[in-house]
Amino acid sequence: MNDWKVEITFQFPENAAMRVSTQELLQAAYGQYALGAFNVCNLEQVHGLFRGATEARAPVIVQFTRVMRDYAHPLMLEHLLCGAEMIYPGVTFAVHHDHGDEASCADAIASGHYSSVMIDASHLPFEQNVAATQRVVEMTHRRGIAVEAELGQLKGVEDEMSVEAKGALLTDPAQAEEFVQRTGCDSLAVAIGTSHGAYKFTGSQRLHLDVLAEIKRRLTGFPLVLHGGSAVPSEEIERIREAGGRLDSSASGVSEEELKQAIALSVAKVNIATDGRLIWTRVHREFFRDQPGEFDFMHPGRIYMNEFADFVAKKCKLLGATGKVSCHGNVATRVNHTTNGRPSATSARPSASSALKLKRRGRQGLRKGRRGFSSASR
Repeated sequence: MNDWKVEITFQFPENAAMRVSTQELLQAAYGQYALGAFNVCNLEQVHGLFRGATEARAPVIVQFTRVMRDYAHPLMLEHLLCGAEMIYPGVTFAVHHDHGDEASCADAIASGHYSSVMIDASHLPFEQNVAATQRVVEMTHRRGIAVEAELGQLKGVEDEMSVEAKGALLTDPAQAEEFVQRTGCDSLAVAIGTSHGAYKFTGSQRLHLDVLAEIKRRLTGFPLVLHGGSAVPSEEIERIREAGGRLDSSASGVSEEELKQAIALSVAKVNIATDGRLIWTRVHREFFRDQPGEFDFMHPGRIYMNEFADFVAKKCKLLGATGKVSCHGNVATRVNHTTNGRPSATSARPSASSALKLKRRGRQGLRKGRRGFSSASR
């Protein structure tokens, strides 16, 4: 009974979306614009992201975190992307595992669905962070997969902190240079004052662009990553509050001007998650407040898809990525995904017979039981 096999084959049409390597996108963007790296975890967000990228004609990075993969199941997320590839022809994108540990990175690598992974060992002492990153780099580079690492702590900097305390959270430029040289990572997420979530800054604190400039000086030509890149618009916060939400009005994010300066200082990838969640919260709160007799979630879902698409298109324009899809139209490789853990390079535009074959043996890899997903599926 445990030997049965399910094989699912997708035939990609000639005009299917282009799934390419993350490193290829970063190299093309460096010093000119930044890639929007959007965290998504459901159907509405995937539709919105690909619609927005289509409108902007901008390359994007689709990101799934460990939490998202556990929430939706890795296969469900991959099949959403397979559908998006066929529904939205012309979109150039890469797939990235965001904020992974060594185990989740290994699983993402083995799946064959990712062109890059992030090993987040920034909470560890420097030497342990180096060692963990080296181990992941060893796993990925032989398979043609890129590695993003993180140095420094994305907890935000407060006005009342001492200079020493602030320095302990920010990325040390000299350590960044040593870290990249020793680990061989392909991009580095740096801590320059922002944080995850809706409360990125307190008081008068903003991005420490002086730290970023020194890192650029030491790592010329090396792509840097800005985590916590959401804008957290005050109007979104106020509308959520007016619709019954309890977000504090002090919530704030990264300004447009700061993003432009960061791009000029080697930031080639900007992670965006909170803004998408704020739009979802506002749309659903307002819809059910104004129509309390409704219970069909597809109505606000349609609104959200359109609004998220508009947000993605505008964010890509702000990052300078609008119209840059043509830069990748003749790329040399396209990621071909299989579950044997060895993504291969094929021609840039595959023939109609190109297929994605997903094989899973046994019931554990396809079903969620009472004890949760099998370890092999995470």
